[in-house]
Amino acid sequence: MIGLGFLVGLEIAARHYGTPGPITTQAREVIFPPKSGTVLYAAMTLMLVVLTWRQRFLAVGAAVGIDLLFWLVRWAAGAPTMFGNGALIVTLTCAVIAVTRRTGRERALLLKGVGLALLLVAGRKTGYTWLDITAQTRPMVLDQYVATADHALGNPSWVAGRIVQATGAIGADVLEWVYIQLAVGAVVVALYQLRGVAAERRFPRHHLVRTFLVIGLLGPGIYMVFPVVGPIFAYGADGAQWALADLWPHTPPPLDTPRAMIFDGSTPRNCMPSLHTAWATAIFIHSRKGPRALRFLGAFWLVATLGATLGFGYHYGADILAGVVFTLTIEIALRALDRGRDRRGLLLAGYGTAVFTALLLSYRFLSQELAALPWLCGPLLVLATASVVYGYVRTTRLWEREAGRLAVPEPRREPQPELV
Repeated sequence: MIGLGFLVGLEIAARHYGTPGPITTQAREVIFPPKSGTVLYAAMTLMLVVLTWRQRFLAVGAAVGIDLLFWLVRWAAGAPTMFGNGALIVTLTCAVIAVTRRTGRERALLLKGVGLALLLVAGRKTGYTWLDITAQTRPMVLDQYVATADHALGNPSWVAGRIVQATGAIGADVLEWVYIQLAVGAVVVALYQLRGVAAERRFPRHHLVRTFLVIGLLGPGIYMVFPVVGPIFAYGADGAQWALADLWPHTPPPLDTPRAMIFDGSTPRNCMPSLHTAWATAIFIHSRKGPRALRFLGAFWLVATLGATLGFGYHYGADILAGVVFTLTIEIALRALDRGRDRRGLLLAGYGTAVFTALLLSYRFLSQELAALPWLCGPLLVLATASVVYGYVRTTRLWEREAGRLAVPEPRREPQPELV
């Protein structure tokens, strides 16, 4: 009910600013060409974990058949062609089947699968709506403060931008695909975690999709507090007349006195923190317990996402540090709650929140001091982030050792003969 109320509220807010909300845009994709067919099929794939193999084949076949029919009609009418409607229609049909043809645990399990799929799609639509709202309600951006603070880190976006340009079209195409298809990496890891749902008839206590949804729910709220558009817009050609100058990626920004600057009403203020980094970090974390191929995928997705966010000029280095701390804080908090409000985990979540807040405050109010002492402040920023990483690794390993000890049965003691 809370999630539904949030979606309704965001729908009303979006209509107030003249843009369709998440409910409207999602409803349109039942008939009209979807914005991302990949996401709709990824969401349907998550739902399939609750079905039998026969039901999975039927669902996928129906989705592909519906998409082929839609494609033929659009092609004949000369309309834009896109896939994904079939996946959404099949997902919604499963919801109807759950309500009308299932009972008890079977109904609950199927509804959970459908809900998981629709939450992933709704999270994506909610993000788009938030981005429109940030552009219209936050005319002033804080890029000059973040760019100044980034001098303490060596201006990594400018360095990465030149590296990506040097790799040519192949390197840029690979990074762009990873950046755009983030949901693909997430679904692969989530499917591994949820592989036993159909057999066990229940979901695991904690999995990647939960972390993804919480990141998507909380992150855009910070955009409203700390609006930043990114170096490719504030200091690059994509900013057009709104950019300070065309400096990215060859000329680092000057060390002038930073101030808030006005920007256009269409570019999202979606840099602080980097949610792409946050989601890629979550993929990396949840892939660690899988086989070698999955661990490699998680590491590759994280490195490629970092390369894309910096190398395409979408984020500053300061955004990346904030994104890592943001994810680890959410992840440890969710795991602590799953363990019955574990005190150690909640304390670490509080520490992560404090570090995240300190990073944002330092970027805003101490940016010149950070840039003036890069040899000191740069390592301190990295060390603050590393302290949260260390705390997360240490705490989760302690939990794993405790779980291992509880799983080992006590040795059976043979009764001793009585002495007469």
